[in-house]
Amino acid sequence: MSDDLLPALAARLRATPAELAGLAVLLAGVVAVAVVLSRPSGDAPPGDGAVAGSSVTVGAPAGSVLAPAGGPAELTVHVTGAVTTPGVLMLPAGARVADAVRAAGGLTRDADPGGLNLARLVSDGEQIVVPVVALPGSGSGGGPPAGGGGGATTADGRIDLNRATAGELEELPGVGPVLAERIVAYRDEHGPFTEVGQLREVSGIGERTFQSLAELVAVG
Repeated sequence: MSDDLLPALAARLRATPAELAGLAVLLAGVVAVAVVLSRPSGDAPPGDGAVAGSSVTVGAPAGSVLAPAGGPAELTVHVTGAVTTPGVLMLPAGARVADAVRAAGGLTRDADPGGLNLARLVSDGEQIVVPVVALPGSGSGGGPPAGGGGGATTADGRIDLNRATAGELEELPGVGPVLAERIVAYRDEHGPFTEVGQLREVSGIGERTFQSLAELVAVG
């Protein structure tokens, strides 16, 4: 309001200039409130509606758990040689040679683990042969002692069941002192072996043990 308008208004309303000044302040406040209320509601800052600073974590797709691509869930392997319980075993996929040896009862005392890569992954259907420790003068381990037909060893390197002593029989995988003595006792009681299959009749020799010995012995 102009300086001339206030005295004129004061004269008309018969109010003092101080009262008119207060009235002007009040009117200014009313006008300010009216301006605020007249603005449209729901205004939002420009943008695509996303909350500032927010983030979205994308979850892993269903079925994303890592699994072997193809291949069986279980492996079938044949463990033979210098192990306690040779035979056909079922192992989980991803098993290693060490797992197969443990599943076969572990190594016998005459086993030569240096002849195997125990960390190697096994394959379905494979045969794992645990070699025996080489005897002095018999060459490398991994099979029956090599020989030239003398003593208890045949020309092809197998142990002769009818000529081997208990000590020589202990050199076979899975054959300890007790079992070696039983083989000798069976031979003394029933006479010389006529076929390798007679080993099944010796107490303590089950089918698994027999299968591990069948190719390592002979009947002379």
